[in-house]
Amino acid sequence: MQLDLETYKRHAGRVELDGIDFDAFRADPLDGDSLRCLRYMHDVEHHTVCYLRDLLVTPAHRDPDMTTFLTMWTFEEFWHGEAIATVLRAHGEPAGAGRIAPLRRRLGWRDRVAPLVHGVGSAVVGAPYTAVHMTWGAVNEWTTQAGYARLAARARHPVLTELLRRIMRQEGRHIDFYAHQAIARLDGDRRAQRLTRLALRRFWRPVGSDVMPENEVRFMVRHLFGGDEGSGIVARLDRRVDRLPGLHGLGLLHSAAVRYSA
Repeated sequence: MQLDLETYKRHAGRVELDGIDFDAFRADPLDGDSLRCLRYMHDVEHHTVCYLRDLLVTPAHRDPDMTTFLTMWTFEEFWHGEAIATVLRAHGEPAGAGRIAPLRRRLGWRDRVAPLVHGVGSAVVGAPYTAVHMTWGAVNEWTTQAGYARLAARARHPVLTELLRRIMRQEGRHIDFYAHQAIARLDGDRRAQRLTRLALRRFWRPVGSDVMPENEVRFMVRHLFGGDEGSGIVARLDRRVDRLPGLHGLGLLHSAAVRYSA
């Protein structure tokens, strides 16, 4: 489904929090595994602006539709992180800038050179580089939305379920944009398809794996995508990737689930 940018501009904003009783978490707190997931999600949502940084050094910044969407996307993702921060604070957990600042300081040289890598890579590869980014974004948004849904199902806390439902609704609009862009840029372009397959197969990892410690990534994969139900979700996500032009049979999510569940 193609995202109508004019409509999106009118409706984009903070995730709606009216009626969310955050104080309920003090009387009925979440279990430890759910809180561990929320810490991860909080940190990754707040890192979205750094992903934007890497994208804007590529030719994507010349496309006004792209920059319009990315402006709204980053804003909404920030407020997803802030909503989750409120849940963490209700449990006496650190959240927001006080948690994010030390995380960014720990990222090291790979994070510092990322804009250079993306800038040089896009200059060498040309237009297909944007196809890689849009496909990568679609996969990340699909898995993020699925992760929120799975956490709601596992935590079984009515207040958290409602909050995540509202976040997922906004994530759905992000999916519409990325998936449509991926299809448009891959369709009929064999070079873009080959480059995207190569990039995903060699470099794609679960959302947040470039930010979070590996033990946290492994926990998230096992907790949200393990077992029979999790395997079914992974299979459905792989079928979505299969439907993108030139990406059939990639088995991207299954490979990641096996790797991080070992």
